Amino acid sequence: MTTSECSNSNNFETFQLRKDQTWEVRANNRRYHTQVKEPFFLCFKTRKYAGNEIKTSKYNVVTFLPRNLFEQFQRVANFYYLLIVILQAVPAITTLPWYTTMIPLTFVLGITAVKDLIDDIARHKSDKEINNRPCDVLVGKSFTIAKWKELQVGDVVCLKKDDFVPADLFLLSSSEPNSLCYVETAEIDGETNLKYRQALSVTHDEVNTVVQLARFDGRIICEKPNCDLHSFTGTLFWKGQEFSLDNEQILLRGCRIRNTEKCYGVVLFAGVDTKIMKNSGRYILKKTRIERLMNRVVFLVLLILAGLSFCLAAGGAAWDEKFGKKAPYLDVESENFSPGYRGFLSFWGYVIILNSILPMSLYVTFELLHVVQSFFINWDIKMYCDERDSPAKARTTTLNEELGQIKYIFSDKTGTLTQNIMTFKKCSIGGRIYGNQFDDVKNAKVVDFSWNTFADEKLKFYDCSLLELIRSGDDPGVHEFFKLLAVCHTVMVEAKDGQLTYQAASPDEEALVTAARNFGYVFLSRTQDTITISELGVQRTYTVLAMLDFNSFRKRMSVILEDSEGKIKLYSKGADAVIYERLCPNCPHKESTQMALDYFAAETLRTLCLAYKEVEESYFKDWNQRHHKASVILQNRGRLLDELYEEIERDLVNKFTRRLKQSKRKKTSCWKLRTVIHPKSREEVDCEEEAHERAFVELACLCKSVICCRVTPKQKAMVVQLVKKYKNAITLAIGDGANDVNMLKTAHIGVGISGQEGMQAVLSSDYSLAQFRYLERLLLVHGRWSYLRICKFLRYFLYKTFTFSFVQIWFAFFCGFSGLSVFEKWCISFYKVAYSWLPVLLLGALDQDVSDKLITKCPKLYKIGQCNELFNYRIFLITLFHGLLSSVVIFFIPYGAFLDTTGKDGVAVSDYQSLSTTIGTAVVISVNIEVMLEISYWTVPTVLSIIISLALYFCITFLTQSTFLTQLAPDMFQFHGAALNIFKQPYVWLTILLTIAVNFIPSITIRLIWRVFHSKTAGRATYENLNKTQQTSNNKATHFRRGSTQRRSAYAFSQDKGYADLITSGASIRKKRPASGTNTITNAFSQSMPEGETDVVQERF
Repeated sequence: MTTSECSNSNNFETFQLRKDQTWEVRANNRRYHTQVKEPFFLCFKTRKYAGNEIKTSKYNVVTFLPRNLFEQFQRVANFYYLLIVILQAVPAITTLPWYTTMIPLTFVLGITAVKDLIDDIARHKSDKEINNRPCDVLVGKSFTIAKWKELQVGDVVCLKKDDFVPADLFLLSSSEPNSLCYVETAEIDGETNLKYRQALSVTHDEVNTVVQLARFDGRIICEKPNCDLHSFTGTLFWKGQEFSLDNEQILLRGCRIRNTEKCYGVVLFAGVDTKIMKNSGRYILKKTRIERLMNRVVFLVLLILAGLSFCLAAGGAAWDEKFGKKAPYLDVESENFSPGYRGFLSFWGYVIILNSILPMSLYVTFELLHVVQSFFINWDIKMYCDERDSPAKARTTTLNEELGQIKYIFSDKTGTLTQNIMTFKKCSIGGRIYGNQFDDVKNAKVVDFSWNTFADEKLKFYDCSLLELIRSGDDPGVHEFFKLLAVCHTVMVEAKDGQLTYQAASPDEEALVTAARNFGYVFLSRTQDTITISELGVQRTYTVLAMLDFNSFRKRMSVILEDSEGKIKLYSKGADAVIYERLCPNCPHKESTQMALDYFAAETLRTLCLAYKEVEESYFKDWNQRHHKASVILQNRGRLLDELYEEIERDLVNKFTRRLKQSKRKKTSCWKLRTVIHPKSREEVDCEEEAHERAFVELACLCKSVICCRVTPKQKAMVVQLVKKYKNAITLAIGDGANDVNMLKTAHIGVGISGQEGMQAVLSSDYSLAQFRYLERLLLVHGRWSYLRICKFLRYFLYKTFTFSFVQIWFAFFCGFSGLSVFEKWCISFYKVAYSWLPVLLLGALDQDVSDKLITKCPKLYKIGQCNELFNYRIFLITLFHGLLSSVVIFFIPYGAFLDTTGKDGVAVSDYQSLSTTIGTAVVISVNIEVMLEISYWTVPTVLSIIISLALYFCITFLTQSTFLTQLAPDMFQFHGAALNIFKQPYVWLTILLTIAVNFIPSITIRLIWRVFHSKTAGRATYENLNKTQQTSNNKATHFRRGSTQRRSAYAFSQDKGYADLITSGASIRKKRPASGTNTITNAFSQSMPEGETDVVQERF
């Protein structure tokens, strides 16, 4: 059905819907929306339209325990220990009581469960608070107060000033002129500046009272619920007509009504169907290189466990076959088991005995360390910005060690490397450059704007001749230049205390309008189709015929105005490349303006070109009709509008330019890669594309720094993805705007700057900083420390488990491979969670090899993380061998010393229980001494952790081997009085000391040798770095000519779509004010840049 047919028909059901527009909303018809069903599974159906109640919590009273356990047992280590507990419940297999594994497993699961429970309770409270918020809902012919969770699709809602929007609404009308509605979207995208929504004129005129709202029976056909926050397509069918809807008529859930006393809307999407809820949970899980390696190491440990268990089981079967029949007391023959079956049972028995080789608390400790390290980042006062009252923040707690392994940095320029503070600096009008009368700004005379009551005192301009020329009125080009700055924008104005306050989509826009304001061209107000400015004190109002909005593809915006004499002009501003391409062939001052562009570029200023042309009335009427038709078409609306914009913006007659000041960077190479491919087949295209990608990356990585100019947000992410694809290196992306979000999500680590372009980058980042200069400390100090601590933690954790487990292997050779454990059962249980856990936790949380000051002075120390020197497969094998060697010493020295030995009092100490307790003591002391050797930075907590661990061991050992517990539960506490007997024997203590000494003499020797050579290398590197003289070079101004394909400057509009459609569709301010071509023009901005220099792959946008 065509548009005209639909407009003249009331039979709505015959309208053919697009596949992506199958969402029908009927205003004031709750019954319809509650009854409509859609297929869910097989023959089952569910409600199509969700209620407005949300649920972000994961558990309830019934589901918490089973669901949480299910989630935790998805981890390999937890599931492995669950299988061990099950095996221990089988009498024919078990070699250890079930509680030896169940106690530490319960401890680990309990810690995680408590953490998850606390988080979920907070989510329950948040859900309850949000769902029970009050709002005014139209019921019958009056508004009543209802809770948010009671809202349904189709309900008419009344919102007041400072109210949060409870659901995605179609705006019907508001108390503002032309039903304008001011909203704050900080809860959605972090933007604190006000945005504007505009109701349709038809609903503004006819649906603004309670009676009219109750009678409103419009039907909206729109797209299905989706996660796109910045677009909406739909159609309103009402009174036999259809009206196009877009994002400008939509109030999203989570927005807050500002500066608007009252507004009305119809619920389109509720609850889980709202756009903000569709965006929740869409987080790309990032895992560090260390974590991925750790998971592979755990898999290798499982293979080692299986291999050792198989070998020991085979040894047990062979021993039974050879010696079992010769030992009648073993009663091997009575079992009537084959050697193979006995070997099978022995295999699972040794899996149980050696289960500690896989560290149970590894993952929970790993997570806890990340949380602690994140707190250190958040609490670092040296990364706190007083000006913005903004600290550094770790928005994720799983990537800290990867900060110490960054090889490539991808940085946005504007607002990141630079502070994005825009100031009108220089301009070129008619080939003449203004603002550069003096080379030394300190000696230049500042223009006096005191004559202008609207002037902004912060603006400093150093060329009085421009102001004199403006006030004389001799040059019409100057008049058109500042007039264009005052009218070609989407800035909103509000009067506060007699002063004008501008709210712009980007700092550039605000700076441009402010510059015009200071020179006497003051933007005062705008309405639906007019804009009012003051031209040197004379107030004039122009009719706004059309606004051609900016986007990242067009890189320009235009406005078409009609003055009081009926003349129509198009004013345009944008990047120099796109403006030059649209100039008429005989445009004057092309060459002189090109020279100005080159001059500004040499001074590292950001340029913007301005242009205008007169439009014939007949042509505009024809173009305007086609523009109106395109604006109401549902399919390909954006493409058709862009074609019309391109048509009317051709043959511009004048141009203008501006640039942003930035610091020059040393040793920076700028290059451009261009390739032409003439493929014969798709396979050839794919092959050559990969070859060019690889060549691009190889070339880029040969450069000290790379500048990518004029790239789109998608291209930023593609550059990062290419480096990730072809380089085995960790990447970091840093930016401050919405156009950096894709890049931040693609890189291994994304860092957001809370700058002038809003908070979208911060909300999508892994870490947030107030300024770029804090990145140095984040990487060199916190990143390197985190990497060092995690690697030490993993090495020591694996060492202590290997040492403890391998002792069991050597004992198997002396117990006939029977599956008997060398350790007491309670020693096995508490070893994992009490005797050796606290020291390794503090090692991973607090240790540091060098101070933060030395790291920043000697950045070469950062290289160990880039090369991944501290934890890799080689380090894993060394740790494995170290644990194996320590287990040999810890077992065989006590075994040899106890062979046929009696104590001083004549009591034998060569029994199994005495040997077990002695070896257990040697293991606990040895692993704690090993962590002492690993510690580089001693603190009170680290000392206490060692003391507490050893004290716990002796206290628990004496307790579990006491007479009281033995009499209370003899089956569970079988080592009656063993500790009391052996610890009073000097011979035992000498044996323990000898074991520890032999174990650590090689370890200490290797460490001393390594430290001697390493300290020489590190000391030499530090000395060279600290004494390296900084060579200062005078950077000569570059003299170059740029063609249309070589221009690098760009106007830094916000990447988001502007407010042009809104402005042209309705009023943007409460009150109206009564009202009144060009030579080549160039204007300039300055932008300060933080000190410091970093080797980065830099993207310049």
